[in-house]
Amino acid sequence: MRNQILVLLGACSYGILSTIVVLAYGHGYTLGEVAGSQLLMGTALTWLLVAANGWKKKRTLRKSVEAGRAVIPPQRLVWKQRLLLMAAGIPTGATGLLYYGALQYIPASLAIILLFQFTWIGVMIQTVSSRKRPDNRMLITLAVLLTGTLFAAGILERDAGQFQMWGVILGLLSALSYSLFVLFNGRVVTQAPPASRSAWMMTGGLITSWSILPPGFILNGELWGELLLYAFLLGLFGAFIPPVLFAAGVPHIGEGTAAVLGAAELPVATLMSSFVLGEYVSALQWTGVVLVLLGVGLPELLRERSRMRMRMIQ
Repeated sequence: MRNQILVLLGACSYGILSTIVVLAYGHGYTLGEVAGSQLLMGTALTWLLVAANGWKKKRTLRKSVEAGRAVIPPQRLVWKQRLLLMAAGIPTGATGLLYYGALQYIPASLAIILLFQFTWIGVMIQTVSSRKRPDNRMLITLAVLLTGTLFAAGILERDAGQFQMWGVILGLLSALSYSLFVLFNGRVVTQAPPASRSAWMMTGGLITSWSILPPGFILNGELWGELLLYAFLLGLFGAFIPPVLFAAGVPHIGEGTAAVLGAAELPVATLMSSFVLGEYVSALQWTGVVLVLLGVGLPELLRERSRMRMRMIQ
């Protein structure tokens, strides 16, 4: 249960991002400034966490040596592992660029429904890689999640003229990229400490983002203005908290379950849009939010029901 909660909290943290991005765009900042500064801040915060953990471990090791206890020094990552993690972090940078790019062309509620196609994409990737068909519990959960997502995004009440093709393409690509992010979190160098894994993956994401959109905001001084506040908020909730929590939880619960729990991002995004941005949320959309929340908790409810049946049989 602990690992499920970690992934759930990481997904909820992601739900805050679209509101902050819309506010940043409203102040005239560009895609490169928003996405690039977020990854810069998130990477810096993650490496600070690694440094703090390293200092704590050294102090504990020193005390153990002084007390005469036998200790095993912590293993350091070799460069092959670091490079693998940096490569696995490419989707981290790509997802931000693609999703924030989609927000420039289509409404946030539509962009997030496209991003949320990662729920079934992630399950399909796991199905193909494991050559194992999803069980009925997972299929029921996906059906509830997809129905709730359609309602919550208001797509059934939306004018077809709002579907700008370029925004739709970017949104779908962000879903694929996010699915790969979840997949790599569960499979690449899983024996490494979560903070170290996250730091090297964030570094790979940062290099990817800056390779596509060079960080001119550093040279022109934009970073040291109001952009710094947006960079900190986006870095904290989008590039620091979720990768660390995902790195800790996903290897223990699997990519399929992580993809389902990741759907908690949508209700949070809807609530933020309503209360912070003042966007209108219809009764049908609130119904969708409830369905998504039900879908997130459904796997655990079905597991508990199965356990109760087994106890009754015994």
